[in-house]
Amino acid sequence: MSSVVDLSTTVGACPVGRGVLAVAGPDAEDFLQGQLSQDVAALAEGQSAWSLILQPQGRIDALVRVTRKAGDQFILDTDGPLEQVVARLKRFMLRTDVTLEPLDWHCIAVRGPGAAEAAVSGEIVGPLPTGGVDVLGPAPAVPDDMPRIDAEALEAHRIRAGFPRMGIDIDDRTIPAEAEVVPFTVSFTKGCFTGQELVARMDSRGSNAPRYLRLLSLQGRAEVSGGDQITSAEGVDVGTVTGAAWDAATESTVALGYIKRSVEMPAEVSVAGCLAQASAVPR
Repeated sequence: MSSVVDLSTTVGACPVGRGVLAVAGPDAEDFLQGQLSQDVAALAEGQSAWSLILQPQGRIDALVRVTRKAGDQFILDTDGPLEQVVARLKRFMLRTDVTLEPLDWHCIAVRGPGAAEAAVSGEIVGPLPTGGVDVLGPAPAVPDDMPRIDAEALEAHRIRAGFPRMGIDIDDRTIPAEAEVVPFTVSFTKGCFTGQELVARMDSRGSNAPRYLRLLSLQGRAEVSGGDQITSAEGVDVGTVTGAAWDAATESTVALGYIKRSVEMPAEVSVAGCLAQASAVPR
């Protein structure tokens, strides 16, 4: 059983589930360049970037990491259902010489100070914009003496970092601006991609999404879960919790949720009868 590891001061590792997809073929780069919001063509061999796969209307189908393994070979990985990614990509594979192959790979999340410099091994060591790396491959490995953390500690760290998760903080109704992912997932210089119009229009107008993903901090162990209403100090419903976790290292509860843009941050709000401090997610 994992001991309590404070990921603000110590590096730790935890196995996680991620769907992994190989995308290869003579047209792979051009195909992904037109389907992903990130500049795939600019990736060097071994380089990764975070990206969105969008609906034509600009809502999010998937949040993925794309890695160039070789000239025309790419790896996509996601914490959402891989079948949905495959189905979405296949809808746009018209007269395109590209193959999609799900891979039976594993992933170890490494978080905390020094994670990027840790002696890990895998086919891919992919960084996160909020810090830490994911080590992916058929048999990824981390040093035997690296502290292990449990899934709850990893989830609390993810929430504190404000990094959204597919199926929890993002679904097919979510737009990129409100999820606070545009700065690290979208290239505005690469040219056209599916769903670009909404993203570009909102960026040119200074975003102005109707709601934004916010971090909620509560003292002690609070019974908070996805779907709970967030209420302002005046008793007005202003948002909804997407997910929460107990942070044993700080003995507090942390959560993410969407709050109306009219609520200025930071703010004191109420969730499930408990006071909470709401703030912008770290970026």
